[in-house]
Parts: sequence; structure tokens; C-alpha cells
Amino acid sequence: MRRVFALAALLAIAHVMPAAAQFGPAGPPAVGVVAATKRPVVVTNSFVGRVQAVDKVDIIARVTAFVATRNFVEGAEVEKGALLFTLEKAPFEADLQAKQAAVQQNAALLRNAAITLGRSRTLLNTPAGQRSTVDDNEAAQASQAALLLGAQAQLRQSQINLDYTEIKAPFAGELSRSTVTTGNVVSPTSGALATIVSQDPMYVSFPVPVRDAIDLRDKYADKGGFAAVVVRIRLPDGKTYKQTGTLDYVDPSVATNTDTLTLRARIPNPLRPGAKLGEPGNRELVDGSFVTVSVEGVKPVDTLAVPRVALLSDQQGSYVYIVDADKKAQIRRVTLGQSTPELAAILSGISEGDSVIVDGLQKVRPGSPVNPGPAGPAPAAPAKG
Repeated sequence: MRRVFALAALLAIAHVMPAAAQFGPAGPPAVGVVAATKRPVVVTNSFVGRVQAVDKVDIIARVTAFVATRNFVEGAEVEKGALLFTLEKAPFEADLQAKQAAVQQNAALLRNAAITLGRSRTLLNTPAGQRSTVDDNEAAQASQAALLLGAQAQLRQSQINLDYTEIKAPFAGELSRSTVTTGNVVSPTSGALATIVSQDPMYVSFPVPVRDAIDLRDKYADKGGFAAVVVRIRLPDGKTYKQTGTLDYVDPSVATNTDTLTLRARIPNPLRPGAKLGEPGNRELVDGSFVTVSVEGVKPVDTLAVPRVALLSDQQGSYVYIVDADKKAQIRRVTLGQSTPELAAILSGISEGDSVIVDGLQKVRPGSPVNPGPAGPAPAAPAKG
């Protein structure tokens, strides 16, 4: 019985083997392709920038005096015109009163000179009058008028000095640490008593290579210039800042050591939600901090683009596979432009209409035949929680 089963198995194998031999070698691998076409892409250029305060001023004493009061908390934000320091007023008030007295005295002398001149002119047509007397009185009146002007100027200077005893904020901003306390003598040569830094809005300055600057100029010249771009920034912690800015300045000269032009944007810096004035870290942007700057077109630009899944890279750079007229896969080295998470903008390397492989790339070898077909739909983006 065992011999019968063995013979039957051998016959079955012999029957199957010729059928298997009928299959030839496997055909070219199937790949999915898309045509390289121009698509609307929001063009973005990224640079490294630095946040700068719009206004930043050292508070300096304009007169020499004792500090009577310091009227702010270090690190607090103050409004324009807020009283920061009060200097000792008494000496300046006394000087002002002395100058007021000098003005009154010279005004009285001028009135007397005018009366004397009038009398001499009245007597000029009488035997008692003399021309020389009139001339002397005119000169005396003019001299007294000049003395009054000088006294008034000194009075104004005294008033200015008295006003300088109240040191006020020239604009709204945040105050630094103070270098003086009550009782110190300060003068114009004492240096900064404190520094005030404006907070909202802020500037963001960033150097741009001249070649990139020319490209930006040409790209947006017919689309509104500065008005055609918005500026976004990424904070030092990697988060994208919610506010957007606008370009408002370009340096007129190229930095010779770096061959760059400095561009500047103005961007809002409001209080963070729930933050209060004077609290540490109450605003996102801090004067002097580094940020990543993105210059982004307001409107999409038609750019030759392919799906990002088609893009490959090695030590020589980026490349894609295309299917040539002989249905063979060929490598094309490409120069990338600004891309999106879904599309890769291509500046050079392929032409519009080229069949770019996006599916089955793992089976493709340079110069090998392929069986091209339409690429399947892109996978759906994951739902946001």
C-alpha cells in the first residue's frame, strides 16, 4: 500500500512541473506616476533674525542734584510721561525766583526809560530840548530792552532746569534695573539712571544674501512689493508666533563682510493671554532675542511642483525618478524651491509634463524598465484631535 501512495505522489509531481515551467520571468515593476505641473504654492523664505525694540533710551539726568524719589519698580512697564525720578527742587526754585525778580526789575527800568525818552521828545521842540538828549534816551531804552530780554532768557533757563528735576518716561515701555537710589547725587555725566525699552510693536531685523534679496525683489515687484509678503517668526523654543508682521525697511548698503542686505519688519507684541503689565515674561518677544524669520507671499505663486513623496536624496543632493519615452526609470537631479508639507517646488532638473514616479520607488533602479500607471490618491491627512 505504501508503494502505491509513493508512486501516486511522483506522478502528481511530474504532472505539475511542466505547468510551472510555462511561466516566464517576471515583467517590469508597476509604478505610479504623476505629471510635473505648475501648481499654486505659497512661497516662503527663511532667515535668522533678531528682535529689536522700536525705541530704547537711556534715562540721563540733565542737571546736577540729589535724587529725592524713585517712582517706579524695576522691570515694570510704564506709560509715556510717567514720573520716574524726582530730584531735589529747592535750589532750582530759589534760582527761578531770583530770575523772576531780575525780569521784573529790568521791566521796570525799561518802562522808566520809555517815559524818559517820551519827555525828551516832547521838549525837543522847545528851547529846553536837545537832540543829543533824545539820542541818549533812545540808546538807554534800547539797552534796557536788551537787558530785559537777557533776564527773560535766564528766567526761561531756570524754568527749564526746574522742569528737569522731574524725569519722565519719553515713551511707553519697560524699565531696566536702576543704577541709583534715593540720596545719590546725579549729573549729566553720571551715566544712565535706567533704560526704558518699548514693547509693542517690535522690530525684527534679519540679514538676507544679496542674491536672495534680488530674487525677493523680482518675485514680488509686480505683486505689490512689501505689501505682497507677510513676515512670520518662530520663537527660540520652536513655537510659531501667532502674530504676523510687515516689512518696512531695507538697508541702503550691502554689508561688505557678509554680502548681505538687512531687512526689517514691524510686528505686534501684545500681552500674553492672562498676563499683566510688569510681570516677567508677559510678552512673547524680547529685545535682543534670536528668532527664525519666514518671509511668506500673501498669494500663492504658480510653481513647477511634484508631490513630496517623489523626492529622494543622497550625498549629491535631491533627485526624482522620471519615466522616459522608452518606459525606463531615469534619475533627474533637481534644485528645490520653497516647498509645502505636500508639494516640493522644483526650480530646475525636470520640465513641465515629465512623468515623475511617486509609487513603487523601492522597486525602481536607474535605467531599468518600469510599467507606469496613474498614481493612487495621496493618503488622507490624520484627523486633528
